Amino acid sequence: MSSFATLADKTSPVRVVLIGAGLMGKKWLSVLMASPDVELVGLVDLNLAGAEAALREAGIDNVLCGTNLTEVGNATGAQAVVNATVPVAHHPTNVEALLAGLPVLCEKPVAPTVSQALSLAAAAEVSGQLLMISQSRRYYRNLAELKDKLVSLGDVGTVTTEFFKAPHFGGFREEMEHVLLVDMAIHAFDVARYLLDQEPVSVYCEEYNPSWSWYAGDAATTAIFEFSGGVRYIYSGSWCSPGLETSWNGSWRISGARGTARWDGENRADFEIADDDTGEASLPQRADHDGAEEIAGSLAEFVSALRTGIVPSGEVHANVLSLAMVEAAVLSAQRRERVSMEHVLGTAYAAAVNNEALPEVRATLLAWPSVEQVLMAESRIGAAPSA
Repeated sequence: MSSFATLADKTSPVRVVLIGAGLMGKKWLSVLMASPDVELVGLVDLNLAGAEAALREAGIDNVLCGTNLTEVGNATGAQAVVNATVPVAHHPTNVEALLAGLPVLCEKPVAPTVSQALSLAAAAEVSGQLLMISQSRRYYRNLAELKDKLVSLGDVGTVTTEFFKAPHFGGFREEMEHVLLVDMAIHAFDVARYLLDQEPVSVYCEEYNPSWSWYAGDAATTAIFEFSGGVRYIYSGSWCSPGLETSWNGSWRISGARGTARWDGENRADFEIADDDTGEASLPQRADHDGAEEIAGSLAEFVSALRTGIVPSGEVHANVLSLAMVEAAVLSAQRRERVSMEHVLGTAYAAAVNNEALPEVRATLLAWPSVEQVLMAESRIGAAPSA
C-alpha cells in the first residue's frame, strides 16, 4: 500500500480514540495525554467500568467512554484510532476502524497469525486508510545511530542477539506455548530487519525449556535466519536466565568486512573499524538523533504519516514479515528442520483467502500478483506522499 488518506488539517491535534484500557492501554493513555500532536477524545473497552477507572486514575476528564468503537468514534468526531487491545482482538477491531474510515496505530503483533495479518493488509487497501504497527523497539536514538553507522563496517556477514532475562510475570505468559518466540522475540526480529534493510529467506530454530523453568511452554530458543543479502542472523535467548541479565533489547553484535559493532540495547553502540593498511582501529563520526523514543516515537511517526502521506516504517504490509519470522521459527522448532519464508507466506496466503469473510477484502487478496511481491517489492519507507 503505497498511499493512504491524509488529513486535510496538517497542524491541529489529531482527534484519537484509544481502544483497550488494560496495562498497555494505561501506558498509551499517558503517552497520548503528553503529546501535543493528538487529542484523546474517546476510550473504548468491553469493561466500561475498567475504562472509567483508568481515566480517573490518570486524572483525565472530558473523554467519552464506551464499549463500541464505531459509536464512540462517530460521537467524538475521531480522526484516528490507537489499538491497545489484546492480540486476539486486533483483527476485528482493526477491520472495524479501517472500514469506518479511521486510520489505526496498533500495538504489536499485528495479529495472532500471518494469515490474519495478510487479511488486515488487504483491508487497509480496501479502506484506503493507514494501518501502522507500533514496533516500539525501533524508536531508540542509539539504535538509529547504530543503523546510520553500519555502512562503516562494509558488507555485513553476521548479526547476533543475545537475550537473557528472568521475569516472573505470572498469568497467561507463564502458560503460553512458545512464550519467548511468540511474546518477545518479534522485537529483535523486527530490529534485525530494520538494521539490515534486508528480508528473511529461511530459518532453523530449536526451542527448549530448562529444568528449573517456571514456564509451561519452552522459554529458551536459538534461531538462525538467512537474509536476502546472505547475512546470517542468530537469535539466542531465555526468559528463565537469572544473573548477568541483558537489557530488554538484548545484546547485539554486528560483524562486517571492515569491523564490528556492539550494542548493549541501551547505550550508544561501540564500533571498531580495522584500517586496511595498519590494522589500527578508528571510530566513525557519531550522528545526532533527538526524536521521540519507544511508543511515543511510533505515535510521532504515525501522526507525521497522516499529515504528509510518507509511508511509515511500521506500515502493515512491511510489518507482516516480522510476524512471519516468528511463525517460521515456531514451525521450524516443531519440525526440527529449516523452514523457508516462501512456505510460511504461501500457506498463510491460502488460509487468508479461504477464511476471509468480507468479499471486497477477499477480492483484493486474490488480485495480488503474489504475496511475496506485495510484501517485499518496496520498502514502503520514505515513499512519495499521497495526493
